[in-house]
Amino acid sequence: MNKPKVELQVVNISSSQVQAGAYAMLLAEKGGERQLPIIIGASEAQAIIMELRGITPPRPLTHELFASVIEVLGAKILRILIYKVNNGIYYAYLFMSSGDKLIRVDSRTSDAIALALHTHAPIYIYEEILESEKLSLKNEIDAEEKKQSFKNEPIYRMQSIEIIKSALSKAIENEDYEQAAVLRDMINNFKHLNPTD
Repeated sequence: MNKPKVELQVVNISSSQVQAGAYAMLLAEKGGERQLPIIIGASEAQAIIMELRGITPPRPLTHELFASVIEVLGAKILRILIYKVNNGIYYAYLFMSSGDKLIRVDSRTSDAIALALHTHAPIYIYEEILESEKLSLKNEIDAEEKKQSFKNEPIYRMQSIEIIKSALSKAIENEDYEQAAVLRDMINNFKHLNPTD
């Protein structure tokens, strides 16, 4: 059975007022009005924001490394599909081609979306999931957050530096100085690209 699918795009990311240390990624159907919020972690939010901003880190992030490995192996990411939701957790497949072979790999949705943005692959969801989980009063994101998110300038432009600074503080706290150096370089790169920030 071939269930109807809807193509999505990443509209924005904002800090979650529902869950401390988490972020809300808003997806919207292409050519439609329905929107879908997904709660993701800080490192995944950072990777997605950097893809949206076109920021290239000094060394590859995990999703970039995986994309490079796929390419070196002669495969290509065709699309991702959000195929299930259970208690607010979304499940996704990566669909790849290798020669004449179609490969399906299970993935966290946030990782799959970071890969899709990096490789310019389309993002799909089953129609029935989008319809049942679209923004409404029953969603986890409260009304105030919905009002504040995604108006005027995209919030990822305003918050990406804060996410990187937060990750830098955590790296220093964990004495991960190699990661801290990478994040420091990313902040310097961000300031160079955005001198008013």
